[in-house]
Amino acid sequence: MLKLLVTPPAGAQAVVEAQEGRSVMEILRDAGFEALPAFCGGCLSCATCHIYVDPAFAERLPPMRDDEDALLDSAEQRRPSSRLSCQIPFGPALDGLVVEIAPDLG
Repeated sequence: MLKLLVTPPAGAQAVVEAQEGRSVMEILRDAGFEALPAFCGGCLSCATCHIYVDPAFAERLPPMRDDEDALLDSAEQRRPSSRLSCQIPFGPALDGLVVEIAPDLG
């Protein structure tokens, strides 16, 4: 079983079973994390699936594309570890990935 460790904005870390071939956004949404609304469903047209990725996993992630970077620029709570979870395909190389759901300040 592959695992994803996630901390919601106002909660304790949880371990979620993660399926290979799905995006991190799909895994979190389907696990019921209401703090991650993912309004566009992964179409890269909003930033409501904003997460912070543990820096230990940064080298394992796909590079950030310009459109993802532009959407994150609109997020006041952006950090160096910010990513859109819809742009991260999950697989064995990310087993144990540690993320925090960014707070929705809007």
